[in-house]
Amino acid sequence: MKYNFDEIIDRQGTQSAKYQMLPDGTPEGALSLWVADMDFRCAEPIIKALHDRVEHGIFGYSLYKLSEVKSTVVGWYKKRFDWDVEEKNVFFSPGIIPALSALIQLLSKEGDGIIIQPPVYFPFAGKIGVNRRVVANSPLIRVDGDYVMDYETLEEKFADPKNVGMILCSPHNPVGRVWSEDELRRLVEIAKKYDKWILSDEIHFDLVRKGVKHTPLLKICPEYADKVVVCTAPSKTFNLAGMQISNIVIHDPELQEKWLGLVDDCWGMMMPNAMGVTAMMAAYTQGEEWLDQVIAYIDENMKAACAYVKENLPKARMDYPEGTYLLWLDLSEYCGDPEKLAEIMLKKAKVVLDDGYIFGPEGNGFERINVACPRSILMDCLERIKTALVGA
Repeated sequence: MKYNFDEIIDRQGTQSAKYQMLPDGTPEGALSLWVADMDFRCAEPIIKALHDRVEHGIFGYSLYKLSEVKSTVVGWYKKRFDWDVEEKNVFFSPGIIPALSALIQLLSKEGDGIIIQPPVYFPFAGKIGVNRRVVANSPLIRVDGDYVMDYETLEEKFADPKNVGMILCSPHNPVGRVWSEDELRRLVEIAKKYDKWILSDEIHFDLVRKGVKHTPLLKICPEYADKVVVCTAPSKTFNLAGMQISNIVIHDPELQEKWLGLVDDCWGMMMPNAMGVTAMMAAYTQGEEWLDQVIAYIDENMKAACAYVKENLPKARMDYPEGTYLLWLDLSEYCGDPEKLAEIMLKKAKVVLDDGYIFGPEGNGFERINVACPRSILMDCLERIKTALVGA
């Protein structure tokens, strides 16, 4: 079937964080393009599966540890990435951030350093800090207008005995890089040299531009699998974040036992929401047609946004993102003060965005824009930004 992603759907009254958790002083009529969920209806097979589940009428405790569930996950890995994963190595979490918090506790002790690559998804630093570990920054660098890993600094960080591992963002949020196999192999070689672990957050793994290939980290380093954990979810891919279901790939048997001891036995976090299981299974078995269409629509949104920025915000800088549905827009030539820029966006432009400075100082002067919305809303947002910065 053909899906209509131009439809504007009112999300007020649905307890939507994106529309009902807004900054103090948000003006009436502001556009909300911040938190990373889509403004598109889910695929019809997912909606139908949920309707059928509701009609069944019983919503008891639900299991994840069943082949009928896990087979849909590993089947998706194989179909989309030619990545072979055994069902026994896939574990449930209600989200990737809770999983990262658990893994930080299992793989490190208080005071240990954990490497991240800012500007990067800010909960990484938050979860490191709240678990009384230390953030070890290895910032990305821009070369010829594109972000790349700083391998020299990465090696220094891995060589430091105080640093025990790294959280990788792949594809990278917010800069939109999809790391090549060569880039990932080089990273793994450094980690192997110092015997350090890598947690790879691959929540955006399905959302890449046409012609771009995402490579799961574990696929390229089977010999180092015991030191790598890959975290995935259907949430970004199929707009199911509220279903709270993620899939964590752990190879090391010892770490698997520790995971079960903490997450299942201690936290009692082993049973998923019944609707989450239903939605995920339908997505991974019947949702591909919708996904291919939504990716094509997002690609066109990205092209439209890039063309608009080039013509109407000539002092802005942006790289065409290889992955995610997030636009990383450098507006520092218009306003170098990150807090003032944030105020201009909210109060003058009347758009609610993720201000770049929350991703680290490297994001000062940037704004992150969620383009997974009807194109008319996206273009209205960009027009408001242009008017606020350069006039009508």
